[in-house]
Amino acid sequence: MKKSVLLLITVACKLTLIAQIQTNLPPIVGAGRAVDPYNYKIVKTQEFANASVSCAHPLASMVGAEIMRRGGNAFDAAIATQFVLAVVYPEAGNIGGGGFMVARTALGKNIAIDYRETAPNKATRDMYLDKEGNVIPKLSLLGHLASGVPGTVAGLFETFKYARLPMKVLVQPAIDIAEFGYVITEREAKGLNSTKESFIQNSTQPSAYVKEALWKAGDTLVNKDLAETLKRIRDYGQRGFYEGKTAQLIVAEMKQGTGIIGLEDLKNYKAKERIPLVFNYKGFDIIGMPPPSSGGIIIEQMMKMIEHRDISRYPFQSPQQVQLMVEVERRAYADRAEHLGDPDFWKVPLKTLANDKYLANRMIDYDSTKATPSNDIKAGTIHESDQTTHISVLDKYGNMVSITTTLNGGYGSRTVIGGAGFIMNNEMDDFSAKPGAPNMFGAVGGAANAIQPNKRMLSSMSPTLVLKNKKPYIVAGTPGGTTIPTSVFQTLVNLLDYNMSAEDAVNKPKFHHQWLPDQVDIEPTFAAETKTAMVAMGYKFHDRPQIGRTEVIRILPSGKRETAADKRGDDCVAGY
Repeated sequence: MKKSVLLLITVACKLTLIAQIQTNLPPIVGAGRAVDPYNYKIVKTQEFANASVSCAHPLASMVGAEIMRRGGNAFDAAIATQFVLAVVYPEAGNIGGGGFMVARTALGKNIAIDYRETAPNKATRDMYLDKEGNVIPKLSLLGHLASGVPGTVAGLFETFKYARLPMKVLVQPAIDIAEFGYVITEREAKGLNSTKESFIQNSTQPSAYVKEALWKAGDTLVNKDLAETLKRIRDYGQRGFYEGKTAQLIVAEMKQGTGIIGLEDLKNYKAKERIPLVFNYKGFDIIGMPPPSSGGIIIEQMMKMIEHRDISRYPFQSPQQVQLMVEVERRAYADRAEHLGDPDFWKVPLKTLANDKYLANRMIDYDSTKATPSNDIKAGTIHESDQTTHISVLDKYGNMVSITTTLNGGYGSRTVIGGAGFIMNNEMDDFSAKPGAPNMFGAVGGAANAIQPNKRMLSSMSPTLVLKNKKPYIVAGTPGGTTIPTSVFQTLVNLLDYNMSAEDAVNKPKFHHQWLPDQVDIEPTFAAETKTAMVAMGYKFHDRPQIGRTEVIRILPSGKRETAADKRGDDCVAGY
């Protein structure tokens, strides 16, 4: 007995010493250091021998890569990257929002963590309707009432059980950037300038995001309030956000506006581990997120509906290829509207939705020569429910992490928590305010996604992993609201069926159909001849400046990590 106790004490002492050494690692962030927030560049694609990160901002990617270089694994890198995105990418990076993680450990364990926001206790089904039962415009989009209970911080601590380094090490780079500032890009300056008045109207106190003069590229953004909030997380853990001073600041801001989030909502929030969705496509194992994400099951449906149609026999982005993909997108999104919601509140028929016979029946009226009007496509009969950001990470041990988080709209509800320095989400808009009424992305829903207290709103976020011969192969994901599943779907087809490079798979023109409205959204560089041919088939098109911002890592036969960041933003790769 004494020997056992002595052994435990010895092991504990060694672990404490290791933690102390790791905690005392030289600072990562600062002028002239590994990550210089005043002098950095954007790298779009590169091959790395050991480990890599791809995400929406170069500083976040660089911090994640440096964490792995210093002994951390992909989970450490993902946590550190998310914290930095909360500072340098206020448009969507956050601690005031939520998200999903799909991961696979080096030992082969598949993981899905749900840290989607929840409706506050005081939420009601008709809270965004007027006396006549009509949806009140923008009430679920702007201001305090638009926010759900944030889940990101809880999700990071749920992820932490798979990490190697102390949380203090992982949050410190974000603290340093917030406290001492970072140089913003032209894109970031334009975003802050365009939302200045909205921040003023929807917040009760001044914030770091608003200044008298216009922002310009090269300005330094300092956010002392956010630095103090991150320090409380560093020093007190999850309680440093959901209880104590930060929680009090959140509730005070809510009370000064029209918000309904209370102290009990925050204290009782829990991230949840879910069972990942796993399916086979032409010999590849694809791992996705289950509900309340709609993305995983929609991608499974779409991949299975094309699997036996040999899509690669059609030239890339030819009328035949696009038309087939549009029609499977249409059918999957019809099912989304009817059958998908929070599985803790609604019985989601996942097995039926992914059943081969069911999917074959969904395509029974498919005609390769013409469009199938969405009015003729209903959800399948079952007898049983754009501003986001994505992180892809792959380490040298074989851990794979795919994370998508969001504030929902760009800069969320435009409500900055006074004294805390972070922006709250407007995720309540992702509920169905009224059956059949579209949200900001045009998606419709019904009872499965109706507002209820403590319920998680349906999401399109689709963090995705692919195994080849049961070994790590691809980490992928994208922002983009309801376009997320279709963008991931097209990226996977580009990689698995057309053998494109990661760079091409990410950057080729995207298109999107979501059942309603009955139109095909396309980017400016979409093939003109394909559009003309499909118009003749009866399709309507809608131009969009861009669709998604995909991040991909793929392991090459050489073992190198082929890493690509989307050209559509300031997205950047880093690694070693």
